[in-house]
Amino acid sequence: MDSLYQKHRTLLASTTLSFKRYIFDKLPWNSRMVGIVGPRGVGKTTMLLQYIKEQNDSDFLYVSADDIYFASHRLTDLADDFYRLGGKQIFIDEIHKYKDWSIELKNIYDFYPKLKVVFTGSSILDIRKGIADLSRRALMFAMQGFSFREYLLFYHNIDVPVHSFEDIIGHHVSLLDKVEHPIPLFKEYLQTGYYPLATEDNFNIRLGQIINLTLEMDIPQFANLSVSTARKLKRLLLVIAESVPFKPNFSSIAAKLEISRNSLEEYTSLMEDAGLIARLRDQTSGIIGLGKVDKIYLDNTNLVYYLSEKEPSIGNVRETFFLNQIRVNNPVKSSSVADFKTGKYTFEIGGKNKTQEQIKDTKNAYIVKDDIEYGYKNVIPLWAFGLNY
Repeated sequence: MDSLYQKHRTLLASTTLSFKRYIFDKLPWNSRMVGIVGPRGVGKTTMLLQYIKEQNDSDFLYVSADDIYFASHRLTDLADDFYRLGGKQIFIDEIHKYKDWSIELKNIYDFYPKLKVVFTGSSILDIRKGIADLSRRALMFAMQGFSFREYLLFYHNIDVPVHSFEDIIGHHVSLLDKVEHPIPLFKEYLQTGYYPLATEDNFNIRLGQIINLTLEMDIPQFANLSVSTARKLKRLLLVIAESVPFKPNFSSIAAKLEISRNSLEEYTSLMEDAGLIARLRDQTSGIIGLGKVDKIYLDNTNLVYYLSEKEPSIGNVRETFFLNQIRVNNPVKSSSVADFKTGKYTFEIGGKNKTQEQIKDTKNAYIVKDDIEYGYKNVIPLWAFGLNY
């Protein structure tokens, strides 16, 4: 256990508190059990370490579930030792790398009522499908990559407050008070700003590693898939990247990949959960997530640029950005007359020359334009939706 404390102290020493993710202050850190899930590379580990360092409590302990310590010890063993030494809260990173994680977390919750646990895991973890029922015990929160607002603060030290959906569509946006021309920064964000990686060398190499590890390790390990199936996941991602956004013809794609339609639907579900693709559903169901899949996108614009063999479709980039940023706080569905619908509002996405023709007979409809700095009437700059969180 001494080795775990040594690693804990080493990591805290190199952790800075200057920037915190959008979800940091929303988390109930003092609850008995909190789970944070999200794709690789969005900053979950750093956020745990920041909270521990900020609290400056010697009775906290950070561990990674893939530490060699767990080759000969169980999580419950660690919890027991830690609790007997007066430990108050344990932070377990990358829980998905630990076999039988749900059973042992359940046991820790049940047998150590005064011990608090925060854990992170891949976004493909579905607590409802855990072998043990954690859904009644763990409060679960999802985390995604940088908003345009977070990117401005992290990379350019431009501090802009979060803007509500109503602020954005009502043209009450304060970014222009601090940035005279936001479009160049916005273009940079679209290509390399979604992941907190661009401060390091070789962004493309690191993003490629995130994709490969997700497809070759995270998804197969979680879903108990074979190596050959992992290769098919890679092929599927490339098929999607070549076509996005598109209305899925599952039978055609399944035949191309030589897999069953049911398997294809399972794979796309796993890839969406893992933060690689996004499935836009229609309005056939009033329950979020149960409508028919109308279109498939890559999850974020950094993936669009990375996976495109040539210059990506700017229309695809625009729609991907809008969907990615708005979904954090608003349910998004496809629209029968435009691109997207959220609540009572309809949005058509386009360039600066986009006309009103498509939505002229639609109430509460807006044109979202790229390459403009200011909004007016029902026209909103695309970049403004990046201030949503």
